Amino acid sequence: MKQHFFLMIVQFNPSCGNLNKNLKKIKESYSRAINKNVDLLAFPEMSLTGYQAQDLILKPSFMLEVNSAINQLKLDLAGGIPVLIGAPLYENGRIYNAYYLINNGEYSIVSRKHHLPNVNVFDEKRVFTSGPISKPFEVLGVKIGTPICEDLWFEDVAGLMVETGADFLISPNGSPYSREKIDTRTQIVIKRSVETNVPIVYLNMTGGQDDLIFDGASFVLNPGGKHVVSLPQFEETEEVINFVKVDNAWLVKPGVRSLYDNVVAQDYRAMVESLKEYTRKSGFSKVILGLSGGVDSALVATIATDAMGPKNVLCVRLPSKFSSQGSLDDAANLVDNLNCLIETISIDPANEILIASLANAFQGYQEDLTEENIQSRLRGVILMALSNKFNMMLLTTGNKSEVAVGYSTIYGDMAGGYNPIKDLYKTRVFETCLWRNVSYEKWMMGPEGTVIPVSIIDKPPSAELRFDQRDDESLPPYDILDSILVGLIDNDLGVNDLVAQGFDKTIVKKIENLIYLSEYKRFQSAPGPNLTDRAFGSGRRYPLVQQWRDQS
Repeated sequence: MKQHFFLMIVQFNPSCGNLNKNLKKIKESYSRAINKNVDLLAFPEMSLTGYQAQDLILKPSFMLEVNSAINQLKLDLAGGIPVLIGAPLYENGRIYNAYYLINNGEYSIVSRKHHLPNVNVFDEKRVFTSGPISKPFEVLGVKIGTPICEDLWFEDVAGLMVETGADFLISPNGSPYSREKIDTRTQIVIKRSVETNVPIVYLNMTGGQDDLIFDGASFVLNPGGKHVVSLPQFEETEEVINFVKVDNAWLVKPGVRSLYDNVVAQDYRAMVESLKEYTRKSGFSKVILGLSGGVDSALVATIATDAMGPKNVLCVRLPSKFSSQGSLDDAANLVDNLNCLIETISIDPANEILIASLANAFQGYQEDLTEENIQSRLRGVILMALSNKFNMMLLTTGNKSEVAVGYSTIYGDMAGGYNPIKDLYKTRVFETCLWRNVSYEKWMMGPEGTVIPVSIIDKPPSAELRFDQRDDESLPPYDILDSILVGLIDNDLGVNDLVAQGFDKTIVKKIENLIYLSEYKRFQSAPGPNLTDRAFGSGRRYPLVQQWRDQS
């Protein structure tokens, strides 16, 4: 009777829709698994196609290619070890989120996802049909159950698999990063482990897809929720899990135990990895951004440098007559610290021409926000021209606080292809800058040390679109603003809830109104990584035009 069972798991980073590339990577992992003499190789949920593939799954020609890829795999992997791989399945007019076992030149479906998530960023009921709860399958006399992702969050799927003979569970996942998600996952799987009293392998993918970043952090629990293996976060890696037969039951031999940083560090890594992934999978190797001398663009420049390397980041100063010398100097010092590229182009000549061209049309009207927005839009035009000419992706630099209340100019500073700090409130921007100045990790491609000048972090925030302008002239201080925004957006609190916490009702109502009025801007804004469960875009969906306001 077999006393050891060796399972190799792969924290896989697929490229959405690129079946040939994913097949190549799968076969490379398979070759390494053969050399390690393992008994079974397992990949995460939807590893063949990438996740989430959204309505691509509904395209018949795409599903034909998926079927061809599976049939090619069963031929290419014939005669070796069995392989578990996630892919969509078209069957009897329905599409399932499925888990395939490829073995001996054939394939079988060992699981069809039963619980389809339809909350937050997930919309699986749009494309998939719920499958029946699957029973275990057998490999070398060992019975294995495979609850797919969401199926592990409910006791019925894991429970039935164990009741019908599963010796242990492998749960393939496509679980995206959000703040403190690791703890949430762990507690859920511990609960299943205690209920079923069998080992559970939680296998998650890595890499980025649009506004999602998959963080890996796969782990293994022995019966009773005992943590015995944990893989690195945000890294594509492989690990062999050693199951040992003890008293007629299977236990996992303790293995690698990765440590995870605090939430500020995790958020920063998520922003770096998402930018790296989004640009690479979009076909860009270089990025460009406008560098104002303020804290937001400073942080984006630092993230970009850590993601792409200093020589692949172009920072452009776009001064006007309203730009302070301090901001210009701060921007130059930042670039010196990061060792990235810099260009300086004044917007004053173009601004003067445009204002003169509009003089007759504007006659009799006082200068107002219109003229400020013209400056921002001129900067957007220049940056987009440089982006087009040099084939660099333009990054936008608006934080979540500004994005929430609409303090950004559509077709101006909102122009661009990706925003790494889109889900980072202003107070967290400051916190992250301070963290990066005293923290350094081996995966960072930028320099070590105090890269963001303290003068940038300490200065009062300003758009510098008129003389002596400050953000707190029209908004409450950011610590107050962000507390209100977290209440209204992240926690879905009502106005009276926030008033009961001590906030001024007039200010809360003003902020609420600004949030709803700015929805159309956010709809047209660049994507950015989801760091929370209430990120603008896929994590929070509201009508662009709606007239409801909290009347309490």
